[in-house]
Amino acid sequence: MTDAIPVSGEAAPPYPAAEIAAAWRRERPGTPTGSIEIVTPIWWLAKLFAADRGRVLREAGIDAATLDLLSVVRRSGPPYALTTREITRRTMLTAGAISQRIARAERDGLVRRAPGTTGRRTVLVSLTDEGHALIERSVDAVLGREAALVSDLTADERETLIGLLDKLMADVRRRTAEPGT
Repeated sequence: MTDAIPVSGEAAPPYPAAEIAAAWRRERPGTPTGSIEIVTPIWWLAKLFAADRGRVLREAGIDAATLDLLSVVRRSGPPYALTTREITRRTMLTAGAISQRIARAERDGLVRRAPGTTGRRTVLVSLTDEGHALIERSVDAVLGREAALVSDLTADERETLIGLLDKLMADVRRRTAEPGT
């Protein structure tokens, strides 16, 4: 359980996660509180990062779904084209969600669809010049801002944190995976 999660522009939480854990131990002895000092700051950070990213994206003129789609295609390298199946795999979204994103981006002139070369049902999605320019601007804005937000961590601290987050992510994914996935 967490208390109020701060959002961009709000004051810091009224007390740290350690105090939340101590209060639960006092009020409900035996309640498992070992995760509070890990999960609560992660939730708070996620809210802060999400709110800040949303602001940066609005300023850049792009939404998170479009950023995700254009980023996947842009990271594929020249000629900046992927099949819809590959986009779905790389984003871990449903084919329906990807189809909607592609249709909207195509209407906005950011991507184009063409028949693929590996089968009659294969669709290739590529960036238009406008889509390429938008993702270039957006990535610079988002990643530049996020680099500034973590800039107080030393290189060693970043490396340690990356390793711990990777380990935690893998373990949580394993423990929360639906059977058979």
